[in-house]
Amino acid sequence: METTVLGAGAFGTALAIQLARQGHSTKLWARRPEWVAELEAARENVRYLPGVAFPGALRVESSLSRALEGAELVVLAIPSQGTRDVVTEAKALLTTPVICCASKGIEKGTTMLLSEVMQDVLGEGAATRLTYLSGPSFAKELAECVPTAVTVAGVGLASTALVQRAFSSTTLRVYATEDVVGVEVGGALKNVIAIAAGIVDGLGFGLNCRAALITRGLAEIGRLAAKKGGSPLTLAGLAGVGDLVLTCTGNLSRNRTVGFELGKGRTLPEILESLGHVAEGVETTKSAFELGQKLGVELPITEEVYRVLYENKPARQAVIDLMGRPLKHEQA
Repeated sequence: METTVLGAGAFGTALAIQLARQGHSTKLWARRPEWVAELEAARENVRYLPGVAFPGALRVESSLSRALEGAELVVLAIPSQGTRDVVTEAKALLTTPVICCASKGIEKGTTMLLSEVMQDVLGEGAATRLTYLSGPSFAKELAECVPTAVTVAGVGLASTALVQRAFSSTTLRVYATEDVVGVEVGGALKNVIAIAAGIVDGLGFGLNCRAALITRGLAEIGRLAAKKGGSPLTLAGLAGVGDLVLTCTGNLSRNRTVGFELGKGRTLPEILESLGHVAEGVETTKSAFELGQKLGVELPITEEVYRVLYENKPARQAVIDLMGRPLKHEQA
């Protein structure tokens, strides 16, 4: 199959390597020609995924038109806030291929899920070609062939089946679901909860606190998914609890790292400057906070993370305020 991955960050590179290893002729697109030249010269992504060689079937392109020419499957793995711009630019070239969005987030300003952004740009007629990949999958481990399982969501059964076949191998198992909203909300909000988990770890609050935070974080993700029309049962799967646990506990999680450093007392600007990668949860926190307000959904952890990130609330006080909220039934 002819496949194209848009976005040469760590995850996009790992997905392109996975496709090429499966025998697909694969193009990896990055916008800057000098970055493409660097990738091709090294035949690895030294900056974001060092030590993993590019398969022979993988080429790197800076021209969007050349990258998309002949593609049967196009994978989007760009920062979520850039999704609309790239898809708009590529719209005329995306009339036939199956599209798999592997980015996770909520668009700032519009508070749209990326599935809503994709359909807004490409039109309702593209719905059966659009799929969404999510689940517990750090790029480094995926590229190093550590056994991994993820979920692909889509309303077009043929499209989700194509994505399953394209990516699946002896080290990557891909499940399918029709619940696009559940998968999208789970993938977006787990990054926000991971920042909170990092904060409590940075504060030294221990394993009890982390476990409670993950569990209650899952509850508020489920509330938002249900309000948007998704199934809370999806959040019990790979795109929900699986991705949430990984991102909240794994040392490779950028979002957890942001929270951990906040808990240690560093400021957000200096953390982001030293990180060197995009931490999707920072922008998603603001969008999720606004979406919760718009829909009238109670998102207490998200709200406290928002106040820490955007209102300079002390992290320790945010945890104290969460613990001091009025008592309630667990299922409420």
